[in-house]
Amino acid sequence: MPAPDSAASLQAAAASPDCIVTARAEVELGAMVALEVMAPCYRSERVAIHHQGMMFTEITRPDGSLRVSVPALAESALFIVSFGNGDGAIARAEVPVLPYYDRVVLQGQGGSGLGLHALEFGAGYRDEGHVWSERTGDVERAAQGDGGFLTRLGNSLVPGALVAEVYSFPTGGAKREGSVALTVEAEVTAGNCGTTVEAQMLDRRGSGRLGVNDLSLDMPACDGGVGDFLVLNNLVEDLKIAAR
Repeated sequence: MPAPDSAASLQAAAASPDCIVTARAEVELGAMVALEVMAPCYRSERVAIHHQGMMFTEITRPDGSLRVSVPALAESALFIVSFGNGDGAIARAEVPVLPYYDRVVLQGQGGSGLGLHALEFGAGYRDEGHVWSERTGDVERAAQGDGGFLTRLGNSLVPGALVAEVYSFPTGGAKREGSVALTVEAEVTAGNCGTTVEAQMLDRRGSGRLGVNDLSLDMPACDGGVGDFLVLNNLVEDLKIAAR
């Protein structure tokens, strides 16, 4: 069935049993949740995913389906799937292993130039223990207590899309002690120079409450600043790791 092309047809489609949006959540390794969406009448459509204050934008496949692995931010994890007209679905999953993981989220609009970096156990930039968008780490190694991993969420090619980067470390099962330094790096680009970049950081440690920190950054002017990087420290407390 082709995607509706008017408000009237969209409402009629949503009322049809063939157009009901469904969502299912299933726990995966590393306190991750596999979120599956089926929306037959929303093919190649923009969709927003909400979870515990984290939000990101995706595009459904040509058949209206979507599958994405999301780091859980609550043991009783609720996911809300929402399309532009308000149609959507809800999915839940119980994630009892979440307290073994510390998680830090950086979220904002795609193209903001911001990136989350984790330097594990004294690692320097580009070293083996530097986890970031170009070296994301491994979920299986993390589940064994051997290091953290980064998850990128959202389709940055969608205009105005919300995206998120989530760093996860298995603090409750780590094989070595030390610390993980967390920083945010801001690249000055032709698209963000001379503007104010807005973002948000979410922080959950073990079984503690989810912390929220809003970020507002005035980017350098475009005359000569493009291509530079700003390193923002102390936005979130470093992780303290004790060997188990």
